[in-house]
Amino acid sequence: MTSRVRTVRAAACATVVAVLAAGSPLAVAPPAAHAAGAAASAESVLTWDLLAETAIWDVARQAPQVQSRGAAMVHSAVYDAVNAIAGRPYQPYLVAPAADGSESVDAAVAAAAYRVLDAIFPNQHDALQAQYEQALAAVPDGRAKQRGIDVGAQAATAMIVARQHDGAFGPQTFIAGTEPGQRRPTPPSYANDGGWVGHMTPFVLPSASVFRTSGPPALASAQYARDYNEIKEVGSATSTVRTADQTEAAIWWHDRRLGEWEIKRQLVTTQRLNALQAARMFAMVDLAEADAVIACFNEKEAWNRWRPVTAIRLGDTDGNPATVADPAWTPLLVTPPHPDYTSGHTCNTGATMSALAYFFGRDDISFSAYSADSGTRRYFRSFSQALTEVVNARVWGGIHTRTADVQGARIGVATTAYLVRHHFRPRT
Repeated sequence: MTSRVRTVRAAACATVVAVLAAGSPLAVAPPAAHAAGAAASAESVLTWDLLAETAIWDVARQAPQVQSRGAAMVHSAVYDAVNAIAGRPYQPYLVAPAADGSESVDAAVAAAAYRVLDAIFPNQHDALQAQYEQALAAVPDGRAKQRGIDVGAQAATAMIVARQHDGAFGPQTFIAGTEPGQRRPTPPSYANDGGWVGHMTPFVLPSASVFRTSGPPALASAQYARDYNEIKEVGSATSTVRTADQTEAAIWWHDRRLGEWEIKRQLVTTQRLNALQAARMFAMVDLAEADAVIACFNEKEAWNRWRPVTAIRLGDTDGNPATVADPAWTPLLVTPPHPDYTSGHTCNTGATMSALAYFFGRDDISFSAYSADSGTRRYFRSFSQALTEVVNARVWGGIHTRTADVQGARIGVATTAYLVRHHFRPRT
């Protein structure tokens, strides 16, 4: 293990410990809740998370930086509905519809998730409606069912209205620079995508630029040379120093069907969460992910840093004597169509893993997920181990410098820290 990898692992553990110091939601007794609502099975929450993944990824094929918006919208509405039925033991995210605890949680979850997904994806209306009707058919007819539908619909309406003009899918694009260090379109597609993400209204953060960093290292600096030479050697498509496991990890983490979807559902099952706990966990994690990505893409636009494939091919223009150009250098993975600094995936995963560690009150929970791209399942013993690996994996894949990865992870953790201080807390 190199000293840089050891440093990343230590930093990941330290950031998770810092978040844990804030106290776990599961370790804090909330005010008395309606027994039926609080103890309901999490099955409907899991079902609609899987249906949301289907709509967002399998059908719409949304890019990773877009997926988090829909997931956050769905699960925040579901949380508000379940929290209301449970007697509002925690702060609502947006609304607390009137409920007495007799409402059907399953009907409320279905109504909240369906209505949000239907608003996001009107072209999927027929399929979504069929899934909704199937879910409702399993709920006995009566007042509980209708009241549950009403509660879920109110939570969904509040979410849809709140995000109606949030800047999603705006016209902004990333600038193609011409000076050393500035982003250029990258092969093979030379595309430009995601510029609007950093302009979207955050879900919980006061602004998209609240975690503005001091920027990437100067081109002439020793740190820049270290990043450059590390990724040039280990991230190349023809690298002779990257191990088979590192190659697998790079491909696994690059899967556009984010492993976080499966990980969260798995944890609901292995940790035996009820409906309220599951709804709250999903909402907290997905909101942290969404805002971390917004903050990340705001950073990308602010610094507009070139990607390794550009930096290495133009290494003779950066003014640093410790970097040697390789005009034919190609990374292991296809470079995403936006700037290097900061890394979107580490922002996302930093938020995911720190929010999960906070929610469960511990770091050492095991989990795994499968990637069709790598054809393998990867196993993790802790949230910090996963965060460490994604930081390294983006370097091993040749698409992000280590500094961009580390700073991205810090933004993710900082987003979680802000969220847990201001939202989802037990009502006093």
